[in-house]
Amino acid sequence: MQQRQLGPFKVGAIGLGCMNLCHAYSGPVSNEQAERILLGALDLGVTHFDTAALYGFGASERLVGNILSKHRSQFTLASKCGMQGVDKNGDGVLVRVIDGRPETIKKTCEDALGRLKTDVIDLYYLHRWDKSVPIQDSVGALSDLVREGKIQTIGLSEVSSKTLKLAHAVHPIAAVQTEYSLWTRNPEIELLATCKELGVNFVAFSPVARGYLTGTLSDVSNLGEKDIRKTMPRFNPENYNKNLELLGGYKKFATDRNLTPAQVALGWLLSKEEFILPIPGTQNLEHLKENCAASEIHFTSTEMTELDKLINHHNVTGHRYNDQARREVDTEDFV
Repeated sequence: MQQRQLGPFKVGAIGLGCMNLCHAYSGPVSNEQAERILLGALDLGVTHFDTAALYGFGASERLVGNILSKHRSQFTLASKCGMQGVDKNGDGVLVRVIDGRPETIKKTCEDALGRLKTDVIDLYYLHRWDKSVPIQDSVGALSDLVREGKIQTIGLSEVSSKTLKLAHAVHPIAAVQTEYSLWTRNPEIELLATCKELGVNFVAFSPVARGYLTGTLSDVSNLGEKDIRKTMPRFNPENYNKNLELLGGYKKFATDRNLTPAQVALGWLLSKEEFILPIPGTQNLEHLKENCAASEIHFTSTEMTELDKLINHHNVTGHRYNDQARREVDTEDFV
């Protein structure tokens, strides 16, 4: 696989997002299926694995730890704090909470190290900026963890250019992670330019647009009751049917080049900038192979212009998040 820089680490250009193993979409996979995906990714040259305390309220970190800890020297490990499951009512039911207080960040890291069965996390993100806590305080806690040798580098997720600059002044930020694809262009407003200016890598999550850019999700009425996409305006049936109309030219672009639609989506990101690294997730080994093969794709400027015109923030219908989720992130947004 083609290699790219991720902070001080050299990793495969295509990473693996591990949320899908137990969170947000079709439900958790079996341990056997998780093992096939995680070990299969290693075999395919994936050396960048991304998880979080939030995913399955620790279950994703446990899977990664149980399955990959024996191979720890072979990959760069990323996880996240600042958003996790908390038993708020004392009834054993965990609910999602954003908490960026220094003491919470440090406790979450200790728990993560145990679940991941490792002495150090290579890249540790603040999953969400807790707006009740100055970003300098949260990053200061992460900086303490670097000094203690528990994490190697610091990342931020879903933050604005302004917040990145404030954080970077406290401690160098290795990477920013935000949704980015042909149909989610918010990072192009300001954040990508700031990353380039500061020498910060950009990690693109949901690079195939939560299934939309695979061209295989044609009926959102069949999404499971707990599928996170049911809360997202773009996947509202009325909006989604309009978005499906954009895929005709996009699929033809893929077919003309003997590529799959998902590969086109990943190739578009890789062709944008060298400091961009996509982390598609999957529960399917064949899809994983397809994604990894995209690391060799490079589109010409003419092809990139054609793709930019086919699907973009002007012609996509609906916001990526509902009102509550939009309030929780700190990203620049198209009105």
